[in-house]
Amino acid sequence: MEAGGGGGQLFSVDPLERQAARGHGVVTSMAAGSDVIVLGTSRGWLVRHDFSFEDAHDLDLVSGRSGDHSVHRVFLDPGGKHCVATVVHPGGAETYYHHARWPRPKPLPRLRGLLVNAVAWNRQSITEASTKEVILGTESGQIFEMAVDEADKREKYVKPLFELTEQREGIKDLQMETAVVGNSTRYYVMAVTPTRLYSFTGIGSLETVFASYSDRAIHFMELPGEIPNSELHFFIKQRRAKHFGWLSGSGIYHGELNFGAQHSSTSGDENFVENKGFFDYSKLGDSGIKPRSFALSEFHFLLLIGDKIKVVNRISQQMVEELVVDDTPEISRGIIGLCSDPSTGLFYAYDESSIFQVSTSDEGRDMWQVYLDMNHYAAALSHCRNPYQRDQVYLVQADAAFAAKEYYIAASFYAKINYILSFEEISLKFISIGEQDALRTFLLRRLDNLTKDDKMQITMISTWATELYLDKINRLLLEDTTATTTNSVAEPNSSEYCSIVNEFRAFLSDSKDVLDEATTMRLLESYGRVDELVYFAGLKEQYEIVVHHYIQQGEARKALEVLQRRNVPVDLVYKFAPDLIMLDAYETVESWMMARNKLNPGKLIPAMMRYVSEPHAKNETHEVIKYLEFCVKDLNNENPGVHNLLLSLYAKKEDESQLLQFLNTKFGKGQTNGLDFFYDPKYALRLCLQEKRMRACVRIYSMMSMHEEAVALALKVDLELAKAEADKVEDDEELRKKLWLKVAKHVIEQEKGVKRENIKKAIEFLSETNNLLKIEDILPFFPDFVLIDDFKEEICKSLKDYNSQIEQLKQEMDDATRGADNIRSDIGALAQRYTVIDREQDCGVCRRKILTVGGLHQVGRSYTSVGHMAPFYVFPCGHAFHANCLIGHVTRCSNQVQAERILDLQKRLSLMDRKAAKENGASVNGESITSTTPVDKLRSQLDDAVASECPFCGDLMIKEISQPFILPQESDEKESWEIKPQPTPQKILPMTMSI
Repeated sequence: MEAGGGGGQLFSVDPLERQAARGHGVVTSMAAGSDVIVLGTSRGWLVRHDFSFEDAHDLDLVSGRSGDHSVHRVFLDPGGKHCVATVVHPGGAETYYHHARWPRPKPLPRLRGLLVNAVAWNRQSITEASTKEVILGTESGQIFEMAVDEADKREKYVKPLFELTEQREGIKDLQMETAVVGNSTRYYVMAVTPTRLYSFTGIGSLETVFASYSDRAIHFMELPGEIPNSELHFFIKQRRAKHFGWLSGSGIYHGELNFGAQHSSTSGDENFVENKGFFDYSKLGDSGIKPRSFALSEFHFLLLIGDKIKVVNRISQQMVEELVVDDTPEISRGIIGLCSDPSTGLFYAYDESSIFQVSTSDEGRDMWQVYLDMNHYAAALSHCRNPYQRDQVYLVQADAAFAAKEYYIAASFYAKINYILSFEEISLKFISIGEQDALRTFLLRRLDNLTKDDKMQITMISTWATELYLDKINRLLLEDTTATTTNSVAEPNSSEYCSIVNEFRAFLSDSKDVLDEATTMRLLESYGRVDELVYFAGLKEQYEIVVHHYIQQGEARKALEVLQRRNVPVDLVYKFAPDLIMLDAYETVESWMMARNKLNPGKLIPAMMRYVSEPHAKNETHEVIKYLEFCVKDLNNENPGVHNLLLSLYAKKEDESQLLQFLNTKFGKGQTNGLDFFYDPKYALRLCLQEKRMRACVRIYSMMSMHEEAVALALKVDLELAKAEADKVEDDEELRKKLWLKVAKHVIEQEKGVKRENIKKAIEFLSETNNLLKIEDILPFFPDFVLIDDFKEEICKSLKDYNSQIEQLKQEMDDATRGADNIRSDIGALAQRYTVIDREQDCGVCRRKILTVGGLHQVGRSYTSVGHMAPFYVFPCGHAFHANCLIGHVTRCSNQVQAERILDLQKRLSLMDRKAAKENGASVNGESITSTTPVDKLRSQLDDAVASECPFCGDLMIKEISQPFILPQESDEKESWEIKPQPTPQKILPMTMSI
């Protein structure tokens, strides 16, 4: 094998099988698919080579019939399972079908007599068990549809689809492709004759598609010329046809296939061929020699001319290699043809006895250069394998644009170059010709191509681009100034200026995270771009600079908008509050109110104090009052400073109503342990006295519980106010009377004189005190020379009141005396109370007789006993208990504290009993001892503890409902009653298993 051209080889030829026909004549036809090759021989045999298993099978199509039988054409599906072969003999032609599983081929009777030249397989539907629909083309110009199932051992059907009638020529080759359109299938069929290429397409079945051409024109391409064998090939990639090639008498007609396209051709057909091309045989250099056969790869044509395979690039139409096949010409008539295996991407050449494999070695590796030489830059880029190849493409594009003085386009392409040309070289190209704008474009595009890891380079390029933007803006300003001076039209420059400024701001916004803050601000300041400086400061969250700038410009609203942003520190609001409220009080206060609880009103007091201290019109101060009222009423602010400031502003107003309303409002109402007010009352009092707000002072005195001062000051302002203040004291009768006496004295002094009308007015005052003051209380305030006749009525009324009070006291004394007598009678009756006990009555606890003698009376000798009977208790309900039993029962059923108290009383009573017995020399026979006062007291306490109520009828029995039937201390007793299962020996049951 020899190959032409320099560099690495794209294709190579290797012998695969020398005796391929295996003694069955010479090879006449060959087909390949899925690493399987089927050869047809001159003696009517098929030789199947399966290179996956390195196996070969000989299939006899003639079966001993006499005459010359030769295989005309062999067709193999892409999967290598289905094979169709046509045999020519003196009597005509016969078509056979063979499946890879069958031992011998089967004839297809319905095709007898038809010379089949072409077969097109449905690559999308074919399976191992069925061919599905297959198209066959005959020498007579007919097209048939056939289907064979491997299980049926014969064809399912054979349908005629179409026949060429206009120009009768034999169908030399067929190709078919399908595509799914909704729920239907669209068929694309190409058929070639020696001079024409026909195309058919439609939706439905194949029969429907071809039937539709009975009433519409057939689309075809005609290329005159003669050729030994007209061939049509599809290049298949991922089971889809990508492009085609037709070997015609004039040249190779080729194009790309787009089966999703719906382009309309001039003939009205839907054409699925794009980027059509034509390769003229004259480019091969061999005059008059036409290829005997050809094959189609992804990027090349393989043309069989003589014993050579010439490789032509399909895109550039240049011959790139020439392969010579070592076919031992002394015993061979040369290479017969080429075929391809679409499944493996391999190509094969064959002669009468041998098979040669034509392999590709990365045939697309240089396609980027091919496209680049043709100036097809997009295609070149799509075929680049590495960054260096892409740089070559970008460099050619950039140089071409630079030469054409399209500097912006050149800058964009130069920016994409990373390896073959340095950043400095490209920059100098633009600097040398003074193209600052193109240089800026280059820098911006270069930034787009850098990765996040190139931080330093990004910062440097961004800073350079910033300076170029500033330089451009300054140049435009100079041009505008010059244009204005010369009275020329400056509108284009103005629009360009606005555009470049907006572009610069967008750049600052995009690059804010990579630009060095200090350097950028110095650049902006040096160029005098204050607006952009403020804009960049805002981007970098340097809000102090932004707000300060707006305040200097007198733009309070813009400054407030900046301060209202979420990420602005609240301290800046406090810092600029004094300046902003002086600049625009209304907008500032509205902004504060919108912030609600985000602001601390206490920190805004200095700003409000500054605003209030300045002279303003009367209607301006209300903005501060409005904000303070909002804080106090809506936000429920409890800051004393806020309340004090609001109170001070109210105090300075001429109308005292708001001040009094503020003082009367209980701001802490509804809060747990909340205060009624949060301002400083002493400060409020001092301020109101200073501003001479006397009613407010009275209210403050009252809140401070300084009622005497409140009444005294109220008497100077309004008598009714003084009366109201005096009446507020409810819990101190003496103080209330004292206050009313002050008011009375003031009233009498105001009504000085001896006229009866004045005295009557003073006396009428007594009725307003609700009988708190009497006539004798106010008499000292009258002059000594006032006649008593004027007070006669009041004095008599007072004497009557005293008399009724004396009678009421006498009645109460009589009632108390009768009550004492009744108590003494009840005490005497208690001493004589008794009850009758049945001698058979049992103790409620021990169930023994209550009147049991001896043994049970050892509780305490201080209990009174009769004879030798044990002490006992009897309750009105009828239950009776021995003293010892009752004490024990109550102790068990009471809580621990009560039980310990009862036991302690019992112990103390017993000790005192022994002590008394020893001192009196009493005997131990149980005789009663005279009770002493301490013993009686202890006995009374013990009686109260255990016998205050019947344990069976009182609360003690009710409490026992919640106690369990079995107490924890009785767990041992409970376990003794449990029935435990007796252990029984385990029985083993016999098991039988039947099989």
